[in-house]
This record gives sequence, C-alpha cells and structure tokens, in this order.
Amino acid sequence: MKIYDITLPISMDMAVWPGDPYVKIQQLSSIENGEEANVSEICMSVHTGTHIDAPKHFLQGAGSIDKLPLEKVIGETLVLHIDDKVDVIDEKILKNHPKIYDLENCRKVLFKTRNSHYWNKSQTKFNEKFVGLNTTAAVFLAELNLDLIGMDYLSIAAYTDSEEPHKILLGKEIILLEGINLNNVLPGTYNLICLPLPIVDSDGAPARAILTEKGSF
Repeated sequence: MKIYDITLPISMDMAVWPGDPYVKIQQLSSIENGEEANVSEICMSVHTGTHIDAPKHFLQGAGSIDKLPLEKVIGETLVLHIDDKVDVIDEKILKNHPKIYDLENCRKVLFKTRNSHYWNKSQTKFNEKFVGLNTTAAVFLAELNLDLIGMDYLSIAAYTDSEEPHKILLGKEIILLEGINLNNVLPGTYNLICLPLPIVDSDGAPARAILTEKGSF
C-alpha cells in the first residue's frame, strides 16, 4: 500500500503564522546525563504546522476540536491541482477548473498549489504571498456539501482575505486542514486519514495526515 505522508515535520526553525509563538523543544531529562529516561517538552500554538481549525477558531461558542466528527477527516478525498500561475483562488478559478465536476461531487478536497514547492526548500520564514482562497471561493465551496477543505500552506485563506473565508466555511461546519505538503502527490482521488489531537475545548490541534491510493483501505 502506497502511503503519502503530507504532514509537515515539527522543528524549532519552521515557519509559523505571524504573531504565533515559534516552536520550542526542550529536553527535560537525559539518559546521557545519567537520568532514567529521555523526556522532552514542546511549546507551540495549536495552529502550528499541519493542523486542523475547529469552528471555535473564528466563531465564538462554536464547536471545539475534541467534538470533531472523525468521519469528516477520514475517507475519499480529491486532490485538486491549481495552476502555479494562480495567486488567489477565487470563484471564477473554481468554476472554470477542468475538474469542476469532480469538485462538485466530492466530500473532501485538498488544494495542491505552488505552495507545496515551498516546503521542499526548508521554509523557515513565513511567506505572505502564499496561494489561498478568497471570500468568493469560500462562498462557492460552502454550498458544495463538503466535509473538509485542505490547503498546502498555513491557512486555507489568502493572507489579504483571511478572516471572512474562515468564518464562511467554519460556519458551515466544514473542517479546515492547513499546513499540508502535496509536493509528491499527483492530482486525483485518494483516501485520507487525518487525526487531530483531541485537546479539550481547543480551537484547533496539530494533526498527522496521510493519503493512500484509492481502494487501499
């Protein structure tokens, strides 16, 4: 069974969203120093690297990550390629996409953009020019009865139009998977397994996300 790990490795020099804390990993005890075991501590935002946004992230009183239905993050998923020349994904880009039929008939979609190339260059600095959805795309996608939308950067929404797309999609209880690397994944249909940590009452959580070839479950 071919497995594609689309999760970003967590390290202290990885890019984070502006204003979020950088990752800190500290060793608390060490066998080398004569202690019983190696034990480490990690400090970071729940929106670091590959992670899932719960509705609570942008909507006060909405559902937290530990209440997330797992069927929304496991199952058949479309990987949709967006041309590298596209800077912002809007409604027109989606409606004119050659795979629009597949998009309108899937329940989960991961957008593969030029963002994925960034991760193979050991990105340590946040790139404000990443490709993301704008509000018109969010409105269009919100009507497609989707379970999950994934984007290959730290936000599903463009940096200049971030808040409203999140509110629109989370308001429809669409799960948002952010910070994935699709560089080695061809467009097509796969099986997704994405498991966020069930942090009680949290607005998000880190996740391990993999794709397998369709029919390999």
